[in-house]
Amino acid sequence: MRSNWWRKQSDDKRRNIGKRAEARPYWCNCEKLHGGGLMSGGFSAKHLAVVGLGLMGGSLALALRPYVETITGVDRSQETLEYALAHKIVDHGTNDLKAGVEQADVVLLAAPVRTIISIVHDRIGAYLRSNTLLVDIGSTKTDICNAMGRLPIGVQAIGGHPMTGKESSGVESSDAALYKGRPFVLCATRRTTPAARLRALSLVEALGAVPYEMEAARHDRAVAAISHLPYLLSAALVATVAQEGREDDAVWNLAAGGFRDMSRLAASDLNMMRDILTTNTTAVATLLAHFRMQLAMLEAMLISKDEEHLTELLLPAREARLTWVKHLERKP
Repeated sequence: MRSNWWRKQSDDKRRNIGKRAEARPYWCNCEKLHGGGLMSGGFSAKHLAVVGLGLMGGSLALALRPYVETITGVDRSQETLEYALAHKIVDHGTNDLKAGVEQADVVLLAAPVRTIISIVHDRIGAYLRSNTLLVDIGSTKTDICNAMGRLPIGVQAIGGHPMTGKESSGVESSDAALYKGRPFVLCATRRTTPAARLRALSLVEALGAVPYEMEAARHDRAVAAISHLPYLLSAALVATVAQEGREDDAVWNLAAGGFRDMSRLAASDLNMMRDILTTNTTAVATLLAHFRMQLAMLEAMLISKDEEHLTELLLPAREARLTWVKHLERKP
């Protein structure tokens, strides 16, 4: 029963684990790009449009400010637009999608997942100029990338997902350093040309992020395991403890660090998580089935007081966690 996935770094390719993008010219320019200013061979844009000015979109605008001439923010909230303008996060603001993107040479979609799908599927293709680079940062990729693949020929579309965030949300929490050092996944679509790929890579590195390239379906399976499943487990844990707490308030009085750590994800934004889960149902449902099997084995071992097999199941999990933490500590 012992898992051995952590034993060999060379197993990464065999297991189809995500790899860093191979883009040496941009890695070589990394220090210059991060230092600010429009560098030859790095990312630059005359007109950047950011659709969705929450934490992520506002942070994108701030981080890319040194590399673009003009930034337009698109958001439904007038209050959000006024804040972004007052704090120089954007140069122009509008709640009209067409007006916001039609002059842009780079458009970033930082709205909720299903909103992105709707924008790509129903509207934005008719508004964009030829050769405009379109990148989204939605948390699931298959549905978005499929919609991008149906955009008019000439639109340079590629899916993206930065693995970062904060517990605080909204444009007021925008942070130019939010993406620095964080993985940023890029998923090619039918509308991703070689030039679009290279420009997207340069954008990611201008953010200070680390680009990873993979297929959309592979991305969705991975994030289902490391993000979406943990959210559901956290929510189920809190629901179970809340039931116990209604019967005995000592449960809440004794809860401390371990429960706080395990329950944190249950407080995630519900609308955001509902969007994510409903656009990644197959991968999440598959992992829930695997998790039920693990729970069933644990339950059987506890009932039978089978300490030997219980240890055989728990020890690899402990070792895998420790190995992963060491891997994080070795990262630059």
